[in-house]
Amino acid sequence: MAVRIRLARKGRKRTAYYHVVVADSRSPRDGRYIEKIGIYNPITNPATIELDFNKALDWLQNGALPTETCRAILSVKGVLIKKHLLEGVKKGAFDEAEATKRFEAWMKQNEEKIEARKSGLEKSKDDKVDIRLAAEKKINEARAARLAKRQADLAAKAEAEANPKPAPEEQAPVENTAEAPAPDEVAPETPSEEKSAE
Repeated sequence: MAVRIRLARKGRKRTAYYHVVVADSRSPRDGRYIEKIGIYNPITNPATIELDFNKALDWLQNGALPTETCRAILSVKGVLIKKHLLEGVKKGAFDEAEATKRFEAWMKQNEEKIEARKSGLEKSKDDKVDIRLAAEKKINEARAARLAKRQADLAAKAEAEANPKPAPEEQAPVENTAEAPAPDEVAPETPSEEKSAE
């Protein structure tokens, strides 16, 4: 019987969360399992992972194979690095105190990385809120300026109606008095032209 560490889907449509379970590889995804060792909720940002560290480590040492997603979950929680360090102790590469020291250093580094990501997410959320507020403020200022302009126009129009100005005297349009050019006059023939005509 091949034992797998895998996810069993729970929850309703579009709000799924998962149980991390140890199950026979032949059993259905959401079917019978041997033991539940944790919960994984990918909807939250960052994802929520609750895992029984010791049970997961025991199952790994007894030969259970994790799926790809469960391998990532176990890696984030430090189960895989702990298993690796314990195998190093068994082989005599270093003693248990050194393994504990290395594991604690890794966990501290991992926690700092997770905290940095959480603070980055909070900062980006605050930045988005600030950008939205600035855009909304700009829109409100533009609206207020248009409203003030409209009210000023209405006030000027009402004042113009209340105090009508005397109409300026209409002047007659100036006619064009320039004389039109005279039609071409026929010039009398000169005597030299008369001689040439004969």
